Amino acid sequence: MVSVLQNVAVDCANAYELARFWSEVTGRPLGPDDRPGDEEVAVMLTEGPVLYFSQVPEPKTAKNRLHLCLRPEGPRDQEVARLLELGATLVADRREPDGAGWAVLADPEGNEFCVLRSAAERAATEAGA
Repeated sequence: MVSVLQNVAVDCANAYELARFWSEVTGRPLGPDDRPGDEEVAVMLTEGPVLYFSQVPEPKTAKNRLHLCLRPEGPRDQEVARLLELGATLVADRREPDGAGWAVLADPEGNEFCVLRSAAERAATEAGA
């Protein structure tokens, strides 16, 4: 017997607004019945588990022990700029001069996530090695 990953749950102060942010990040829609003010909202990903946002009364108090890592379809640095425009903040810049590395961002409620290099950027770096 095995277990299947159903969703990734994120506790938050405003489920609908945070889900809207992640909907923009991923380009995927909210659940068909999700509305402003809902305390539980989902982002319906094409593959893998659902991103599930659940409103809770307690605030975020420490660094995430589990976080999402994103691999953009286009250049990493362009995606970082786009996410900053959507409301993310830069937490740590781990990008290297040779193009390796990643950027650590936080969503509007402070949940950290990483933006990795695209597959094409990784292939170009590995081909030049």
